[in-house]
Amino acid sequence: MKNLTDSFVSLGHWPFAGSFGFNTDILATNPINLSVVIGVLIFFGKGVLSDLLDNRKQRILNTIRNSEELRGGAIEQLERARARLRKVETEADQFRVNGYSDIEREKWNLINSTYKTLEQFENYKNETIQFEQQRAINQVRQGVFQQAFQGALGTLNSSLNNELHLRTISANIGMLGAMKEITD
Repeated sequence: MKNLTDSFVSLGHWPFAGSFGFNTDILATNPINLSVVIGVLIFFGKGVLSDLLDNRKQRILNTIRNSEELRGGAIEQLERARARLRKVETEADQFRVNGYSDIEREKWNLINSTYKTLEQFENYKNETIQFEQQRAINQVRQGVFQQAFQGALGTLNSSLNNELHLRTISANIGMLGAMKEITD
């Protein structure tokens, strides 16, 4: 302890201004210097340190509060997005089901219209065949009738006289008129 007080009291042991040296007596210098520095820091820095810590605490609390608000907003957006997704999925399922039923309905409509068109073509074909058959029959009839008529005229011309010839022509003209009315 005497060494401690001697270092403060006696200035004779201090080196002169021109020289520099280390005091290697740890027990004499370091604890006192440290206690003085710590005391000054506590006395003057207590308020500054307290303010710094309070400011830091407020910034951390504000950051946490902002994070919570952002988290809440993100959760709301996520829920809205999930609701929209469910709605879109439901609508997509409805479109898919409606689309399949529309496709099926259109398929059956197309099949039915094709069947009706084929029936109409079949009817047209049958009518055309029937018309052509009737026309062929009429042509054959006319040909046969004309040949018969020519044959009868040839026979009549060779075997008949003028008076009989005129009566036969009149009768044949009457038959042709009656035949024409039947065919019309």
